[in-house]
Amino acid sequence: MAHTVQLKAVNRSTHGKGPARAMRRSGQVPAVIYGRGREPTALAVDGVALTRLLEKIHPESTIVELALDGGTVQTLIREVQRHPVRPGIVHVDFYEIKAGEKIRLEVPIHCVGIPEGVRNQGGTLDQVIRNVMIEVLPADIPEQVELDVTALTIGKSLHVSDLKIPNVHILMDGALTVCTVVAPRIEEVAAPVAAAAEGAAVEGEAAAAAVPAEGATEPAEPELIRKRKPAEEDEEEK
Repeated sequence: MAHTVQLKAVNRSTHGKGPARAMRRSGQVPAVIYGRGREPTALAVDGVALTRLLEKIHPESTIVELALDGGTVQTLIREVQRHPVRPGIVHVDFYEIKAGEKIRLEVPIHCVGIPEGVRNQGGTLDQVIRNVMIEVLPADIPEQVELDVTALTIGKSLHVSDLKIPNVHILMDGALTVCTVVAPRIEEVAAPVAAAAEGAAVEGEAAAAAVPAEGATEPAEPELIRKRKPAEEDEEEK
């Protein structure tokens, strides 16, 4: 069942960067609404109300009923533009939808449970795909898709074909991997251990080479040869 929220909007006649900046300074966010059979129309929404709304919903899969011109219009949020440095929303796009017309949108995938391979085998859950593209009537839009992962062991995966969404046509290849449980990366620990063992073996070989074999004689110490001083030669002749 589709999740629906309400938001107030007003038409605006001003356009351009200057008026848009003035709107943001006054707490309003510039917006636009468009859709099938509707010309793009410039709007303004309250910045605080919009920010609070976005904190509570999945924007891509929640129907937003805009209170506009004394009536309501069902929409989906198509894009939210945020300032790259400062906090705050710069612009928002609303797409009008019709009750009897199917639409295409992405719905978030939420993995439920702790996999067997994580709980008892030390593995890690790797979610490869976080959204699924679907075609659906507005009334049947799911807020999110839940995928039970508790039975997954190490090396096992779940795919798009495992997603069960009633009254929905999935527009993605069923063979695509949604999530998998990967084994712990023990090679990162084994490598230093192997290197240490190899180093110890080399040291052992060097030490063995330094010890003379049984029965072998140790090399004689080199004889110190120095030139005699004249005084020593005269003493010897005496």
